[in-house]
Amino acid sequence: MSGKKPVYLTKKGLEELKAELEDLINVKRPANIQAIKEARALGDLSENADYDSARNEQAVLEGRIKKIEQMLENYEIIEETSKDKVSLGSTVSIRYIDEDDEMDEYMIVGSQEADPFASKISNESPIAQALMNHKVGEIVTVESPNGSYQIEITDIK
Repeated sequence: MSGKKPVYLTKKGLEELKAELEDLINVKRPANIQAIKEARALGDLSENADYDSARNEQAVLEGRIKKIEQMLENYEIIEETSKDKVSLGSTVSIRYIDEDDEMDEYMIVGSQEADPFASKISNESPIAQALMNHKVGEIVTVESPNGSYQIEITDIK
């Protein structure tokens, strides 16, 4: 490896990235190239909004393609996880101590797949770091930018 920190992906996340890359290269890139050709054919490029827009879209597309290619050069698949200790790929049920016993469930994934709205948190987040390598029934302290708080691990899937 190139000394870069690996990108952790689930098998599903890897397949989604490969599909996105294929779509960008085989569908969106050719459509963008066509849009640039058509805008160029309109003449004066200095005041051509269609041309500017197509060139901006090209920069975004090429940036995303490059980013995905870099991720695919340096990824590690998150293997099946142990159910007795929290690790990358675990789905963890927790109870917040001192917050009316509020419950939550999170899947711990690599930072590229993190999606808080889908209850997928990055392994680099304060809560995931606090949970790592702990077991059901343990109470851990989470050090967050807003201060520390305690949570209890109620289940690991």
